[in-house]
Amino acid sequence: MTKNKQPLVADLHVHTVASGHAYSTVQEIASAAAEKGLKIIGITDHGPAMPGGPHLYHFSNLQVLPRRLNGVEILRGAELNILNEDGELDLPPSYLGGLDLVWAGLHVRCFSGSDLNANTRAVLRALENPYVDGIVHPGNPDFPLDAEAVVRRAWELYKLVEINNSSFHFRLGSLEPCRHFASLVRSFGSDVAVNSDAHFAGDVGRSEMAFRVLEEVGLSLEQVVNTSVEKVYRVLERRRQRLKEIT
Repeated sequence: MTKNKQPLVADLHVHTVASGHAYSTVQEIASAAAEKGLKIIGITDHGPAMPGGPHLYHFSNLQVLPRRLNGVEILRGAELNILNEDGELDLPPSYLGGLDLVWAGLHVRCFSGSDLNANTRAVLRALENPYVDGIVHPGNPDFPLDAEAVVRRAWELYKLVEINNSSFHFRLGSLEPCRHFASLVRSFGSDVAVNSDAHFAGDVGRSEMAFRVLEEVGLSLEQVVNTSVEKVYRVLERRRQRLKEIT
């Protein structure tokens, strides 16, 4: 891995003011991304179960966003909240089919799983939802998981596991769980996404801690989908093919 250089061409997990606790607009984020040399950004605001989150209409109206701003491709997405052990999400399928990218994750204010088994069941069920492309911040120590079961299922379903750079700054205790997930992704040969989870435009593309973890466990950049535009497009094509099978 090249020292002092961020290998990302795409940041697939970014929040705007619509999330209620983020502080930048789509235009500001695109401008920051362009300055940093990013080619693609995923606008992935929280689902409506998050306190302060956007209304359902926000997601159906994402179609008004231009496909490019400042030379940066804009993906219309969501970071959905897993609500229970059944993997129920806070957007219905009628909204999800129109999005380019859907993440699912466990959040303190939206999920009250009681233990590792409950948390893992919820994540596995969410991964099995054809509208979901991957799981965000699975190394969050607030929600311990059976990491091998999660990575195995993601690998079987060609879904993504995320290494979330913000976790190292804001989710204390994430380092060791994230190392474990990264090591398992390396072993399975599955796909990983490194994302900033930026809630402010200046943090778009920020990924230094995440790549340090990948380097420590020996995970190849070939397994990181957002180090090339072509690999991101393959993820999007897999989504299109899955949705064709259910429509």
